[in-house]
Amino acid sequence: MSLKIRLSRAGAKKRPFYRIVVADSRSPRDGRYIEKIGTFDPLLPRDSADRITFDTDRAKHWLSHGALPTDRVLRFFDAAGLMKREPRNNPEKAKPGKKRLEREEAKKTAEVEKAKAAEEEKAKAAEEAEKATAEPEATEDAAAAAEEEASAEAAQEAVVEAADEAAEAPAEGEAEKTE
Repeated sequence: MSLKIRLSRAGAKKRPFYRIVVADSRSPRDGRYIEKIGTFDPLLPRDSADRITFDTDRAKHWLSHGALPTDRVLRFFDAAGLMKREPRNNPEKAKPGKKRLEREEAKKTAEVEKAKAAEEEKAKAAEEAEKATAEPEATEDAAAAAEEEASAEAAQEAVVEAADEAAEAPAEGEAEKTE
């Protein structure tokens, strides 16, 4: 029989309270257990003495009989000095996911395309200005047309930028959650 020292949940909805129990590993989390050796109340402040209580003698007894603590209980035992818990390191956890990488790549390509379009528009405006200086009669008409095009393009760019910012907002929220 494989024994576990684990938490068994009790308490009301959104008001958790846990028992530290020794149970058969095949029994359900809140089901049958062999012995209750302590309690854990996560609603109390971290420095409270009543937050975690357990019988160290009984814990040592069950550990000597082959009971394995879960990670959370092992943290409690480590704090009490019963067992040593090795810190874990998962460098893959900090790396962004596939979807985020795709979004960032799409954003970069959109910025490059936007920059190219802006350069082309500037080149067109310069050509039109050269034509306008070459033809003195059409100068006023060309200048007015160029101003209308520039204002329409500026309005269109503003709409595109607003849409980009709206698309970025959820990505920034996700980044804040992970930190």
